[in-house]
Amino acid sequence: MADRAARARGLGRGLAALIGEAAAETDDAAPGERPHGHRRLPVAFIRPNPRNPREAFADADLDDLTASIREKGVVQPLIVRPVADAADRYELIAGERRWRAAQRAGLHEVPAIVREVSDKESLEIAIIENVQRSDLNPLEEAHGYQRLIDEYAYSQGALAEAIGKSRSHIANTLRLLNLPEAIRGYIRDGRLSAGHARALLTLDDPLAAAERIVNEGMNVREAEAIGAGEGRKTRGPRKAGEKDADTRALEKSLSDLLGLTVTIAHKRGRGEVRVKYRSLEQLDDVCRRLRG
Repeated sequence: MADRAARARGLGRGLAALIGEAAAETDDAAPGERPHGHRRLPVAFIRPNPRNPREAFADADLDDLTASIREKGVVQPLIVRPVADAADRYELIAGERRWRAAQRAGLHEVPAIVREVSDKESLEIAIIENVQRSDLNPLEEAHGYQRLIDEYAYSQGALAEAIGKSRSHIANTLRLLNLPEAIRGYIRDGRLSAGHARALLTLDDPLAAAERIVNEGMNVREAEAIGAGEGRKTRGPRKAGEKDADTRALEKSLSDLLGLTVTIAHKRGRGEVRVKYRSLEQLDDVCRRLRG
């Protein structure tokens, strides 16, 4: 348990810490050994990671990144690991979009950080990088979490600590895998966001609601109002001091967006919003989002 907690805290420091550790490594290698640390590697020596949680690479996004790389080069190094029993061959851990765009831009070499990691660590780092960059669609994120749970016996609590998200965010994201396939298709093609999808989880007929959301172009708050309306039918009148459905829906929407617990208290047109964080990394993430 102590080892698991220590590893989770290390991962929770985020991608910057992982890159920093690699930067501290030396590029010197003993005769016959492949060097580690910061390198410039030929694009042709790198292969994609078959375990990358990200599956979709939109052409429009790649076009924008390709244009940026042509102008400024690859600013953020790729993270790779040596391929066993294959000299001068490396497998991506993180940075497949940059690798693909670099090929489109005609680059022959890219900056990279070479690390010796296991399959497990490779998957962990790939998920952390993509989640922190918001590069995954909600289903890719959910599948990545489920793989860590299935293959490496993570609990939801340990996974939340490792990824730097709240346990409720992990649980709600995993629940998306239980939605009907038609709804998951809407999520994959971008017609439903994670917030839309989470609003559907408690409904009696989520598919009908999803089709209504898509056809009417509802935003997340309007989608959550559908669930709030169903809840009022079964819950009865609101008790004194109980928050109204709109406030609860807004709290849930903000909590899902940040992956942290958000509470709202208001009365007579004024009040406060509280965001609960458990680490400086989570506070930094909130500040980054507020700065846009």
